[in-house]
Formats: sequence, structure tokens, C-alpha cells
Amino acid sequence: MLEKASFKTAMRHRRALVPASGFYEWQQSGAAKGQPYWIRPKRGGVVAFAALVETYAEPGGSEMDTGAILTTRANAGIAHIHDRMPAVIEERDFARWLDCRTQEPRDVLDLLKPAGPDFFEAIPVSDLVNKVANTGPEIQERGIVWPQPEKVRRQKPGADENQMTLF
Repeated sequence: MLEKASFKTAMRHRRALVPASGFYEWQQSGAAKGQPYWIRPKRGGVVAFAALVETYAEPGGSEMDTGAILTTRANAGIAHIHDRMPAVIEERDFARWLDCRTQEPRDVLDLLKPAGPDFFEAIPVSDLVNKVANTGPEIQERGIVWPQPEKVRRQKPGADENQMTLF
């Protein structure tokens, strides 16, 4: 990740935390989107995802603020659903992650690791979560889990499984 030009400056100067109560992920089933899951901390509460912020300058001179949640390989508890997951920064490491003055990117890379295998729980939900018009609490109600075919691991040609990507 440190070698990618699109991340290099933001990783050095503009690290951020994104508070969240969980995230959605779809277990792939062939060409279809598959079974959606609400993935949340087993203990409840809010977690902080590692993020980067950057200002994009358009050729016409206008600027747009952008942000990206960083992902890492999935832990053993999530890997059956998807091969990536957001990198969670633990509360004790907030200051270290955000300290861009004294903490070089190489000094905080160890924080970009999967959460422990028992940190999250995956709750199957209905496909209501797949429609932007649905914003109520019903999208997090437990849904039916349909039998899923064996998942084929997707990887871009030449990709390194330890390489950080955008969420």
C-alpha cells in the first residue's frame, strides 16, 4: 500500500477513523449478488475503521474531499462470506493511528490487520439492504439463509493477498 501513489500522501498526512456499528457484506453465489450479512461486533457498540482522506483536484480547478476505508484480508470468522474486511483500529491505538506528525506510515502498518476471529458476528439479512431507498431498522432484521454453492476465491491477476485495498 505504501507504494501506491494514490495512497502515499494520504497515508503520511491524512489518516482518519470512521466510526461504525458494523458493515454489510454479500456472500457470493456465482453471478448473483448472494446472501447479504450484517456484520457487527459481538460485544455491540461502535468500532473505528482505518481510513484515509484526500482532496481531489479536478482538471477544471474545483476540489472534492474524498475518503476511503482501508481493508485487509478477512479473519477466520468472516472468510466464508468474503475475502476482505475493514481494518479495525482498537481504541488504545486511536492516537497512534491519527498521529501523522510523529508516526510514519511504516510505524502504523501493524495496525492494519484483521480483527480477531471472534470479534464480529455475521447476521444474515434480507436483500432489503441492497436498495438505497430502504433506510429503516428492518434492513438489519434476521433474514433467511439460502444454501450457497462453494465459493470460488476471487483475486486480481498479479494481486498480493497481503496488499491493502479500498473497501
